[in-house]
Amino acid sequence: MSTGTSVTTAILAAAVASALSSIAYAAPLSQAEVKSAMDAGKEKCFGVAMKGQNDCAAGPGTTCQGTSTVDYQGNAWKFVNGGTCETMKLPGNRMGSKQALTRDIPS
Repeated sequence: MSTGTSVTTAILAAAVASALSSIAYAAPLSQAEVKSAMDAGKEKCFGVAMKGQNDCAAGPGTTCQGTSTVDYQGNAWKFVNGGTCETMKLPGNRMGSKQALTRDIPS
C-alpha cells in the first residue's frame, strides 16, 4: 500500500468514526441516564445550553441531545447542578428556567 493510499484510508476512517460518534450523541438520553443525573443532584434547566450542547428537548425539527441550533435556545435544556438553574446569569440579561422559554428560538 502506498503512502498516499494509507493517508487517504486513515482520513476516511476518521471521518466515518466522527460521523458515527455524532449519530450516537444525538440519540435521546435513556431513562437510566436521566435518572442517574437526577440522582446525582442535577436538574433540567432550559435556555442555558450552547449551540449543539443541549441534553434534550430542543423543540420542533430537532431530535434531541446535541441538536440545539443557537446558543441559549429557550426550548432546549441541559442538566445543571441542583438549585442553580434560575440563578445562572447568561449574556444579554438571560436567565435559566425550569420551564421551556420562548426566547432565542430559531425560525
